Amino acid sequence: MKKIMMLLLLFASANVWAQNFEGIVKWSMKMEVTDPALKAKMAEGQQKLNDPANQAKMKEAEAALNDPKLKAMMDANPQMKAAMEQRMKMMQGASNGDMMGNMMPKGMTVKIKDGNSLVTMDGGMASGDFLHMKDKNESVRLDRENKTYTVMPSGGGGRQGMGGGQEIKPTVTKTSETAKIAGYTCTKYIVTMTDRGQTLTTNMWTTTEIKDFDLKALAKQRMGRGQSMFYEGVDGVPLKIESNMKEGSMVMEVTEITKQSLNASDFTIPSDYTEKKGMY
Repeated sequence: MKKIMMLLLLFASANVWAQNFEGIVKWSMKMEVTDPALKAKMAEGQQKLNDPANQAKMKEAEAALNDPKLKAMMDANPQMKAAMEQRMKMMQGASNGDMMGNMMPKGMTVKIKDGNSLVTMDGGMASGDFLHMKDKNESVRLDRENKTYTVMPSGGGGRQGMGGGQEIKPTVTKTSETAKIAGYTCTKYIVTMTDRGQTLTTNMWTTTEIKDFDLKALAKQRMGRGQSMFYEGVDGVPLKIESNMKEGSMVMEVTEITKQSLNASDFTIPSDYTEKKGMY
């Protein structure tokens, strides 16, 4: 689960698209848990949340949030407020039998202009806006409600990724399978790598029909243990990514690509936002 969330956050914060492309790219996301141990753990957690005693405690917590003193305290500490609201939202959704649905996003919208990107995650633990500014080579998470931003850890520029260590060399296999995705003909590549005894298999469906995307920018991004977000031997722009790991599977797919003019102001931190230190 942590590997999946790290992949999503790094993908969202990376400048993964072209310098010449301007427009909007929409992605859908689906996650399925297949690991029996994780399934059992989630079922146990769901059962505890559905317990009448815990339901009563959650209602008490909701009522407490409306207390004027607590409201004033949270308004004075936007970071605490955001964390409490996010936790309460997830608990409310989980209590309705949708624990996984509240942990994982359902999709994301990517706006691109002049090498900058603004990614809006739809739901999940990583919900919100992630802005990458090319001129600063910096990515931030924007908290629209509290008018704050948090600088995200850098993963590019050839630096080591989270966890350190040597870069993992994957095995890349080009197949003869093709598919139409968002109106473009894509070819399937199978990427396999082993890390700490676990094998991760990723199917990447890429197209060479989009000419104004810069894959070199994507190749510079790094995930865990220094591994690249894009691989030598894979040609074209990825429009569908299927990842299979111990915990389960995740599918990210482009549903729409629209070339259009966007406002430059969308790719700057609003002047009335203040920086928030700590975890993003």
